[in-house]
Amino acid sequence: MPDYTTLKPLGALITGLSVTTLTDRDVCELRAVLARHGVVVLPGQAIDDTQFVDFLRRFGEIVFTVGESPVPGFPDLNVVSNVGRDRPPRSTFHTDTSYVRNPPAYTALRAVRVPSRGGHTLFTDQYAAYESLPGEVRDRLDGRTITHIMTGLDLDADQETTALHPVFLRHPESGRTALYLSAPQRCAAVSGMSPELAAATVAFLFRHSTRADNVYRHEWTDGDLVMWDNRCVLHCADHSGVIGDRVMHRGMVADHRSGSSSAERVS
Repeated sequence: MPDYTTLKPLGALITGLSVTTLTDRDVCELRAVLARHGVVVLPGQAIDDTQFVDFLRRFGEIVFTVGESPVPGFPDLNVVSNVGRDRPPRSTFHTDTSYVRNPPAYTALRAVRVPSRGGHTLFTDQYAAYESLPGEVRDRLDGRTITHIMTGLDLDADQETTALHPVFLRHPESGRTALYLSAPQRCAAVSGMSPELAAATVAFLFRHSTRADNVYRHEWTDGDLVMWDNRCVLHCADHSGVIGDRVMHRGMVADHRSGSSSAERVS
């Protein structure tokens, strides 16, 4: 795999690599970069959805969030778009589909149509968020879990809508610990805390994670493919001040280690 450029404060820009000709070694090295840096930016990828699906499958089983809008002809992908909307889409920092017991390890976006202004995607470094927590906060939260819930989707009664995940997760590939949470409205409880204290704790952790010096802002260009590791980053679309159509196709990948959770509790 070609050398990559480290982005600040997180992420890696990889040039000179076509996702249509990846070797097994390339995939392994991309996994390692994702585990280390959280986000990979792959510019200049002139691919269609068939090739996008083939790329995702190199990393594992594709998973789809029930209730999202699928790409016509590609039920494994969903559309993220502002086209035809009276109001801009809403987004806040979150991790994808954390209300299931085994959330997707990876998410990727393919730029289909890039607006002339705005529409950036923001990412946080959840390793740094954990490592910069005050010691007393880490001690107080060690071993606790957050109850993650589904919001904004219409699901059948037999589908998962809530799951417990450790506040601190050890990444299975990097071995580092990340602060694992989602948008505050998707974090319904913290084990061993009153509802009031839990809400205040989640709000503090969310502010701490999303502070400006911990955020990478990706400005999209035609041909961009961006992939990130949900186990160590949060992400958010900035829909403010967008001029023009913004159309992305999204795919998510389950953890590639059969029968295992995507992350481990820190003991």
